[in-house]
Amino acid sequence: MVKLRDFIGSLQFGCGESPNLVCKVYGALGIELEPQRKILLTNQAHQTPAQDPAHRLSDPRTREQQTSWPRTSCSTNCTQERRAGLGRLLTGAMIGLAIAGGAYVSTTDEATFCGWLFKSTELVNPLFALLDAEFAHRLAVSAAAHGFVPREKRPDPPVLGIEVWGRNFTNPIGLAAGFDKNAEAVEGLLGLGFGFVEVGSVTPQPQEGNPKPRIFRLKEHGAVVNRCGFNSEGIVVVAKRLGAQHGKRKMEETSSSSDVKQGGKAGPGILGVNLGKNKTSEDAGADYVQGVHSLSQYADYLVINVSSPNTPGLRQLQGRKQLKELVKKVQDARDEMQWAEDGPPPLLVKVAPDLSKQDLEDIAAVALASKLDGLIISNTTISRPPPADAHPLAQEAGGLSGKPLFDLSTQVLRDMYIRTGGKVTLIGCGGVTSGEDAYKKIRSGATLVQLYTALAYGGPALIPRIKAELAECLERDGFKSVQEAVGADFKPLKA
Repeated sequence: MVKLRDFIGSLQFGCGESPNLVCKVYGALGIELEPQRKILLTNQAHQTPAQDPAHRLSDPRTREQQTSWPRTSCSTNCTQERRAGLGRLLTGAMIGLAIAGGAYVSTTDEATFCGWLFKSTELVNPLFALLDAEFAHRLAVSAAAHGFVPREKRPDPPVLGIEVWGRNFTNPIGLAAGFDKNAEAVEGLLGLGFGFVEVGSVTPQPQEGNPKPRIFRLKEHGAVVNRCGFNSEGIVVVAKRLGAQHGKRKMEETSSSSDVKQGGKAGPGILGVNLGKNKTSEDAGADYVQGVHSLSQYADYLVINVSSPNTPGLRQLQGRKQLKELVKKVQDARDEMQWAEDGPPPLLVKVAPDLSKQDLEDIAAVALASKLDGLIISNTTISRPPPADAHPLAQEAGGLSGKPLFDLSTQVLRDMYIRTGGKVTLIGCGGVTSGEDAYKKIRSGATLVQLYTALAYGGPALIPRIKAELAECLERDGFKSVQEAVGADFKPLKA
């Protein structure tokens, strides 16, 4: 019950939802709020913008319009009621699945039950589509953070295993940065069956990002437009969370059996940390160096994000001169730290899909000359590939992700594989919704593959399905491992 209370309470944080929703979901579950908490939430719920002096200063409405606010609050209250009802429905569905699962597990083996549990999430996931996109995202992160998601107990097919940077990945499917920006749910997300999870982007100082709404679903196209703008709790908070997880991991290594020791620094599974810069920072290099000094000891790999379209001037860092200087500065900061036998974490750069041939040539040259450990290709696009371009929400400012990004990001991936001669590890990201998509990325030069938007639409059940489909694709074409298939579309390069 304590975990459930924490889970519901956390939904209010950072999502801009009414405090009434929190109160009502508590009430639906029969959980008594502490008196102080109840008073605080009630006061927040009844405080109108006209009562807030700070709001009045920035309120463009006339005095007459401001004083008439209470008469127009019906729509807000109705929205709150609908969200409260959806909250009760989602919570009830989770509890119902747990009860049904408890009865089912007593009559079946663990593998069968695990498959049933992942499959059952398909019943709950459509309800998330009824919620505001950012609130649904907050709900999903909180559920993973508090253990209200399935946990994969079945071993991955051996054909999916791959060694990269001296680290063993049980499968090449990872969760891209942007889902768990503040490292709240690493253990729960790895438990879903991802081979690796990337948190962030993390900025040195906390920042709220761009004004809401800032996430828009293009449901018909399996796409999303976002302009979040590196909303982050900052390095200090994230370092504290990762440090606690790291300490727990070390205790398990000394007290548990050897099978617990497999994986990366976050436990069973590999953890990447994506670093960003603050919007108002005038020294991007210093921001990334600060991230390295604070977070690299907890990471299995580090990522310099220079490709978000929602931070002014960030993509200019992809230029040859700027990127070369930035990579050297970050590499030096990493290498000057004290490292154990396993050495420093690999360093990658995440690039945009909206690149000219000269941009690609410049990035490839820097990657090779700097002995960069890898590139992530790619971030979201500022273009609007058809047919998504016809959607009304496609005109919203921000980066587009999801299915419409697949062809563009895969072509950039192929170009980069050719330009680097297969000598730089590439992570394919953008529009992956199936095992066949992941396979195409691998054949195009990706050693590892990431997804994000597909998880938002497909839920946890998508993960085992993608892994099974990928294994089928590899075996169908006679590959005994993922590594054999990397860059298979470029036979001359592999000769």
